[in-house]
Amino acid sequence: MGRGPEADLIDRYAKRITWPFAITELPDTGGKPVPVGPSTRYVALDEGGEQIGSAELAALLERWRDQGIKEARFLIGAADGLTKAERMSADWAISFGKVTWPHMLVRAMLTEQLYRATTIIAGHPYHREG
Repeated sequence: MGRGPEADLIDRYAKRITWPFAITELPDTGGKPVPVGPSTRYVALDEGGEQIGSAELAALLERWRDQGIKEARFLIGAADGLTKAERMSADWAISFGKVTWPHMLVRAMLTEQLYRATTIIAGHPYHREG
């Protein structure tokens, strides 16, 4: 089975992000996240999270950057979503709406939003408010 259009979208936006960027996928069970330092923030993507706009996400990332935060990790749940412990460990939770999205589409949407955030912070005209 080949790569789908979602993977192509992820690659397209990931290549445009000017900040250090990596995607790490853990197995459904037994996966261990890479250890982090105190300057890491976790953002859970969860249907119960806050629904925010692109400019708000950019402002948060810019504020964290200016406060010396070196890394933001975005947690996307497996087929059954995030565990309670994963949700509780997050510094913030955001939602892409109440509907259930396939994992790869969430990954594509998040990657695009991260690219959009970098363009907002840089003052690039990619983002349009309307």
